[in-house]
Amino acid sequence: SNFIYQRKERRRAMPSEEKANNPMREIRVAKLVLNISVGESGDRLQKAAKVLEQLTGQVPVFGIARYTVRSFSIRRNEKISCYVTIRGEKAMQLLEAGLKVKEYELLRKNFSDSGNFGFGINEHIDLGIKYDPSTGIYGMDFYVNLERPGYRVRTRRSRKTRVGVQHKVTKEDAIKWFQTKFEGVVLNKAVAY
Repeated sequence: SNFIYQRKERRRAMPSEEKANNPMREIRVAKLVLNISVGESGDRLQKAAKVLEQLTGQVPVFGIARYTVRSFSIRRNEKISCYVTIRGEKAMQLLEAGLKVKEYELLRKNFSDSGNFGFGINEHIDLGIKYDPSTGIYGMDFYVNLERPGYRVRTRRSRKTRVGVQHKVTKEDAIKWFQTKFEGVVLNKAVAY
């Protein structure tokens, strides 16, 4: 009976230690999405797209209005925003630049329950792009999608399946990752100034 008790104890003690060292548990950035919502089509939107292209070296995609809103003077299916998805090393560099503008401070409410987080900056020139009077100044949203190795099972073509509850990235996991990776500060207050 003593042997069985020891085995039980060992089984109880191991998962947390094993989980910490398991390379499949490591959190990484799946993608970073940069979005500029201009709220109108035309010249300003084209300039915003140029800013994103300058920043990332990728051609942005345009977002369209879902329905007509007279008070915003937008029509359904009109192009009103542009965004670009970045992955890999470039995503990490841009995320670092964006967080530097925020002084590595985010709010708790910046993190979603599914373990992703986002924040906004008011002026794109803070990222190191030279100010061009003909372009103007644009703010932009950063949204970061976090994942663990093995998330591919839910998007692959054959044998598609769910990611287990234990393996999903939670809000607390995302906050912890942000604090350790960037030595960031997560505030509890309602609004960041």
